[in-house]
Amino acid sequence: MDARVFDKSKLPSRHVSVGPARAPHRSYYYAMGMTSKQISQPFVGVASCWNEAAPCNISLMRQAQAVKKGVASASGTPREFCTITVTDGIAMGHQGMKSSLASREVIADSVELTMRGHCYDALVGLAGCDKSLPGMMMAMVRLNVPSIFIYGGSILPGTFKGKPVTVQDVFEAVGKHSVGAMSDEDLQELEEAACPSSGSCGAQFTANTMATVAEAIGLALPYSCGAPAPYDVRDTFCYTAGEMVMELIARNIRPRDIVTRKALENAAMVVAASGGSTNAALHLPAIAHECGIDFDLFTVAEIFKKTPYVADLKPGGKYVAKDMFEVGGIPLLMKTLLDHGYLHGDCMTVTGRTIAENLASVKWNDEQDVVRPANKPITVTGGVVGLEGNLAPEGAIVKIAGMTEDKLVFTGPARCFDCEEDAFKAVTNREYEIGDVLVIRYEGPKGGPGMREMLATTAALYGQGMGDKVALITDGRFSGATRGFCVGHVGPEAAVAGPIGLLKDGDIIELDAITGKLAVRLSDAELEERRKAWKPRKTDYNSGALWKYAQTVGSAKGGAVTHPGGAAETHCYADI
Repeated sequence: MDARVFDKSKLPSRHVSVGPARAPHRSYYYAMGMTSKQISQPFVGVASCWNEAAPCNISLMRQAQAVKKGVASASGTPREFCTITVTDGIAMGHQGMKSSLASREVIADSVELTMRGHCYDALVGLAGCDKSLPGMMMAMVRLNVPSIFIYGGSILPGTFKGKPVTVQDVFEAVGKHSVGAMSDEDLQELEEAACPSSGSCGAQFTANTMATVAEAIGLALPYSCGAPAPYDVRDTFCYTAGEMVMELIARNIRPRDIVTRKALENAAMVVAASGGSTNAALHLPAIAHECGIDFDLFTVAEIFKKTPYVADLKPGGKYVAKDMFEVGGIPLLMKTLLDHGYLHGDCMTVTGRTIAENLASVKWNDEQDVVRPANKPITVTGGVVGLEGNLAPEGAIVKIAGMTEDKLVFTGPARCFDCEEDAFKAVTNREYEIGDVLVIRYEGPKGGPGMREMLATTAALYGQGMGDKVALITDGRFSGATRGFCVGHVGPEAAVAGPIGLLKDGDIIELDAITGKLAVRLSDAELEERRKAWKPRKTDYNSGALWKYAQTVGSAKGGAVTHPGGAAETHCYADI
């Protein structure tokens, strides 16, 4: 980009850098080695979710330096800061998972507060693990300053006994080990080999699903979200993002110009087409909420229903994110959807061009089978579907990618557990029957609190060879790595006397992913009688961040959000 002089008279940073009254503020900038020229330029927040918790985030600080060079090259002044990340792979299977979804709100809130407090003019946000991606995008549309999203990239697949593996294989190996189908030595060899590099989990789990969303919704540069973390091209994408955010400032292109209802529909389509994580049905409504757009679980489910499933990605398919990037990346997936009338091509993106313009030069690759043409899909219905019925008046969600049609209907007796630990113990000890519907409740946003993922339990079932012989429903969540008939986000949740909290062992539950039904064979009168006898369940979280989260969090249907959102705004930060 050509060097240009920016007028700060309408930018937020004028409040901390312009005029005699701001001499004290400028003295702090001089203390950090900044020049008068740098102080006179737009300030660009470079927000990173870097930490040493897991490989998902470990490369973000390096990538942030490339962003800063790009900003500086285009007459901007980068100001780097970090926010938190709770990494699901580490938090999974114990009380730590209660912190995961709550961290999404903390990430969005902390980025907002940093940007507001220091009056930054634009934002480049780097994220790695699951909740950090939607958290960063939520902050962008909330603040509505020119913004570009950067995904830190996926991990490379490991190799075990000559076959490619991911962390999903390790979780499922725990189940095999519990029934004597895997030795101690093989389990140790697998755990040491499964994750050979930096980057987020490599299959179409939540991180890669939301990375795919970032490109489809228009907040990330084309191809940037598909490149694995170790690839040097990531630094090129980061440098370019730094340059491009300055162009967005100059043209006053803001996130809410990009994240429209049609853009959200595009995002939901790529989730369905890629067999993505059910968690997208939580995060897309939350991003929409920040814009003041009504876009709930039922809206997402309707889009899923009419979108073909075309990307053969794990956990339901054969390939990982690296494979899709190397045959054409996320633009290849979007191109076939656009060509066959699914995507809205007129949506604006951070390139300053529309989706259709970005994809105009993308050629279909006949020499690959990672992504099928949209008119010759793996299945005509998306890889994720919504459910509704007397057991889920506020809806539920199930991932069917990789499931055969004969497995999409399941009826069986309920086996109820009031927390994940009890369910995992029963599964580990084989204290269940073929045909059971395992019910894990009081794990919703309020009841958990925190809406935990149940990957440890579902993976153990698969490891025992029982993944398609039982079903599982919960008011909590499932990891993007979960497979089988596993229904999450059941609402209303048990903690607010939702029907899932009224179930008893032996109640017959009907699940139908073809018609979208989740019901229990009980009359309305019987459910009402049970509701009268129901009593709230206490948790051990009566103070601290999780208590505070439980007081404000809404239902999964609306994205489990904690504030009124864009519809209630009387002013926007970008216009201060």
